Amino acid sequence: MKLEVFTLCDAATGDLNGKLNLLGAFDTLFAQSEPITHPACSVALRMRFGKNDVGTQPLELKLLDGDNKPVLPPMRTNLTVTLPEGMPTMSQNFVLNIQQMKLPHFGEYRIELIYGNQPAGWIPLYVRPAPTQ
Repeated sequence: MKLEVFTLCDAATGDLNGKLNLLGAFDTLFAQSEPITHPACSVALRMRFGKNDVGTQPLELKLLDGDNKPVLPPMRTNLTVTLPEGMPTMSQNFVLNIQQMKLPHFGEYRIELIYGNQPAGWIPLYVRPAPTQ
């Protein structure tokens, strides 16, 4: 498996004729006070699979704080890969929409991807106090 896209963004749609559409990729949020509630965002993934990936594997996304404690319940599913006839690889898009994301404090967070019970990648999320004028 090759991770082609892994980002946090304002919105995303996937699998529209095989396309992954992203709006407003970011890694930092600014807030006035703690705790922080972010109204809406999406985690967007595009994964590429080859012959060695055919079969079923667990897929998991976790949002962790700076102490590696879970902030949201993990998203878990099983992913079955089958290659189209005559194709050496295939891509698959995934979008996880998050509404009213609650973050307990300012600091560093990370979104981890686990595929086949192995770490497959991670992206940071920094939450900072809003600049004063």
